[in-house]
Amino acid sequence: MNPIVQLHAASVDRGDTRVVHDVDLAIAPGSWFGMIGANGSGKTSLLRALGGRLPFAAGSCRIAGEELVLDRAGRATRFGFAPPADTLPNALRVGEAFELIGGANNELLAHLGPLRTIFALNSLLDRWIGDCSAGMRQRIAISLAFIGAPECVILDEPFNWLDPVVSFDLRRALRAMAEGGLTLITALHDLGTLAAACDSGLVLADGRVAMALDEVTLRTAAKNPFEFEHRMIDLLRSNARL
Repeated sequence: MNPIVQLHAASVDRGDTRVVHDVDLAIAPGSWFGMIGANGSGKTSLLRALGGRLPFAAGSCRIAGEELVLDRAGRATRFGFAPPADTLPNALRVGEAFELIGGANNELLAHLGPLRTIFALNSLLDRWIGDCSAGMRQRIAISLAFIGAPECVILDEPFNWLDPVVSFDLRRALRAMAEGGLTLITALHDLGTLAAACDSGLVLADGRVAMALDEVTLRTAAKNPFEFEHRMIDLLRSNARL
């Protein structure tokens, strides 16, 4: 199967500093790709470049076979992208933010499927964003990524600030969406989610791929999560000392 997202020697700069170096990856359509690494490993920069929020400094970025490494706007239109929750505008009501980005709320909520119930969005629509907790803001930000029912969605650490029940229900819903054809790309801090829910992924360390994780590796990890966690922590520690 041809990958829907393919990077070759992709690099990203922040100012005068190269923060992502020569990343190769291929993501199958209708799959969940998980990226894990320590803070500062380059995960967010790579996701923001993929989603058109940052330029690539070098390399190739092909989306559905089309080379878009120099086309930030083209990349941005290919992905649903969750904004950082802490950047949501305090002076808008939740429903107004949805309307500003996606049009009528009824149409938007219909696109969200199970997320509408999981996030209890009906109860948030009239609330000022400035009055929302961190967990509520995270629910809103994730919901914004699904406006327009995109085929590919990028989420940067989506389980941050969510309570255990919402996290569990969201993980199950995202897994079902991937099985239904959604291509999902996430940065994660949770090795358990990576092993149990993702189809493939990579470990990023100091802006470089420290290890590629294919489906066989992750299915094996799901059967012995403690051993997988121990192995990944050792890998992350060893790279942190380099």
